[in-house]
Amino acid sequence: MKTKAVRLYGKNDLRLEEFDLPAIKEDEILAKVICDSICMSSYKASHEADIHKRVPRDIDKNPVIIGHEFAGELIEVGKKWCSQFKTGDKFSIQPALNDPNGPVGVLSAPGYSYQFIGGDATYVIIPNEVMKNGALLKYTGDGYYPASLSEPLSCVIGAMHANYHTTPGSYNHHMEIKNGGNMAILAGVGPMGLAAINYAIHRTDKKPKLLIVTDIDQTRLDRAQKLYSPETAARNGIDLRYINTGIMDQPTVALRTMTDGKGFDDVFVFAPVVPIIEQADEILAFDGCLNFFAGPAKTDFKAPFNFYNVHYAYTHVVGTSGGNTDDMKEAIEMMGKGLDPAGLVTHIGGINAVIDTTMNLPSIPGGKKLIYTHISMPLTPISEFEAKGKENPLFAELHKLCEAHNGLWNIEAEVYLLDNAGKL
Repeated sequence: MKTKAVRLYGKNDLRLEEFDLPAIKEDEILAKVICDSICMSSYKASHEADIHKRVPRDIDKNPVIIGHEFAGELIEVGKKWCSQFKTGDKFSIQPALNDPNGPVGVLSAPGYSYQFIGGDATYVIIPNEVMKNGALLKYTGDGYYPASLSEPLSCVIGAMHANYHTTPGSYNHHMEIKNGGNMAILAGVGPMGLAAINYAIHRTDKKPKLLIVTDIDQTRLDRAQKLYSPETAARNGIDLRYINTGIMDQPTVALRTMTDGKGFDDVFVFAPVVPIIEQADEILAFDGCLNFFAGPAKTDFKAPFNFYNVHYAYTHVVGTSGGNTDDMKEAIEMMGKGLDPAGLVTHIGGINAVIDTTMNLPSIPGGKKLIYTHISMPLTPISEFEAKGKENPLFAELHKLCEAHNGLWNIEAEVYLLDNAGKL
């Protein structure tokens, strides 16, 4: 079986190549990748290359396929796994295997560490350790992009599960956000912030009573409010407010006032910026939990924190990086119940767009960049479909289909794209 894939050979050295996959072993599975969502983690891996914790040291001789937020269908199932999986099953993969037997030990992950599996490919071989660790997840919903986005959604699910609160006088920690409490998502209208909002307002088990989302970009705030409206949140008993702290003289005072001076039980920081961390610290309630979600690029990144409050007000910090398999299962289950992650997606492209997109990801505005690996198409903002449709009927129809879904990517658009876009 031949595959086309984007492989990492070294620092800033990504190549789109065609090569032969070996025949699968009885404990492996051959799969067709349909789509992959490009993550900032792939940008970091491509720039750090063999010094990255998840990337093998010998990629100059044995390059790895990049991309870890992908979905597709199974083509051939090895004998060992025939009782659990079958040809035609749709799938998503939890990339964080936590398996000590992987190419770089416990940090091994598809999309970073393997020669024959990664999201930016047409066909891949799923190794035994993925199935052994329960990381090959069946997806029975419509389309493919929701399964691809289950990985980023699982990251915010994991973040909310990782928060904790205490009981004064005991040493018991109660995991999770505070049910019926005050929550703030700071710098919260980027792709992952939108995923957090979407998840928070659709939960039924643990949910805040007040949810404040801040940013300094009014355009992005307006888009977030259009996608996930206060009216939708109110139907689930949540008071959702979008706040532009960039136009406030004293944002921390104003934010605390919204809680009647009590502060926030759960604060999530979605940008690695020192003033935002300081702001988060200042608005914590008694026993408040600050979740530092954003991953800094600098290994010596530091920010001040009020340790008087740590001692006397029980404030505390957690940090999360990714979700686990149970979080991905929860993401897939919620999608089956109607949670649509399409609001994360702002750009669509083919496998030919992967290298430039990955290498320049921080400078490309918008949300998630969704790649369909069996087509050739430049990375294109959904917002430009209408203009491009004046000369290209493909984009004209995609614009029509997206407009019918509040300007968002959708299953109908995906089906049309796969049927009509230029094939490799």
